[in-house]
Amino acid sequence: MEVIELHHPYKQDQIPTGEVVLVLGFFDGVHRGHQEVIKRGREAAEKKGLKLAVMTFNQHPSIVFKKIDPQTMTYLTTVEQKSQHMEDLGVDILYVVEFTSAFASLSPDEFVDQYMLGLHADTVVAGFDYTYGPRDIATMTNLPKYTNGRLEIISVPKQTEADTKISSTAIRDLMEAGEMERVSEFLGYPYTMEGTVVHGDARGRTLGFPTANIKVPGMSRMPRTGVYAVKIQVAGKWYSGMAQIGRNITFEANRDVTVEVNILDFSQDIYGEQVAVEWHHYLRDEIKFDGIEGLVAQLKQDQVDTETYFSEREA
Repeated sequence: MEVIELHHPYKQDQIPTGEVVLVLGFFDGVHRGHQEVIKRGREAAEKKGLKLAVMTFNQHPSIVFKKIDPQTMTYLTTVEQKSQHMEDLGVDILYVVEFTSAFASLSPDEFVDQYMLGLHADTVVAGFDYTYGPRDIATMTNLPKYTNGRLEIISVPKQTEADTKISSTAIRDLMEAGEMERVSEFLGYPYTMEGTVVHGDARGRTLGFPTANIKVPGMSRMPRTGVYAVKIQVAGKWYSGMAQIGRNITFEANRDVTVEVNILDFSQDIYGEQVAVEWHHYLRDEIKFDGIEGLVAQLKQDQVDTETYFSEREA
């Protein structure tokens, strides 16, 4: 897959020659709704013998429109994760456009001319609620008026799960509720965060439950605080583990939130390793214990619950 980063206004020689089927969207999470849009694009591309291109943005439009601090914005997928999903879905060209004020000020006509026709789109595919300018006029319903028959338009209807629209917003709400199984259903895969193993307090080792402290990108959306059954990938191999997102409140108040994973049946030194953590099941809230004994007893129960969860799933 070819990844092309565009800054408005782009140079025409950045755009590969040849017509494409162009899929449009922000695609945070690349969830099942997004996957259906890309699938429809891939089907059209295969039918017409064209390459499949996707256009997305480097940051959420609300940063520009609502003047949100980009440092506080969190995402279900980083640009790198999004890119990997696109490649797995058979995308040939991924355009990552810098969402700036200048880009946001394009009129619907200008957007069509420069970012549909300008990218050599024969066909444009997008979700039913995609917008490309002011929400009251730049709708998929109005798109034929701006394209004026110059390209084919495929509008993909709403995708639902148990009568709920599959959306990035719904997934974030489910994460906040700790409903990780439903998160996986909406995404079509377990929610995954990537990061680097760094040094921590090493307190878990003294308790008999050594943990890998994971430094994740600040832009990654955290599940709610608590303890989880997880899978962690280390050096290409997956292991079961129990993870905590929290402040270690038993030992000290007002600590920063950390991500720590106790990897089951694992004793390697992995500082500096790049890892991926899949969040499968919410076990419990973070608890402040009166002493070490209560904490250790709970950790032993967490281990049993984690092993039981995965053994039942595998069975």
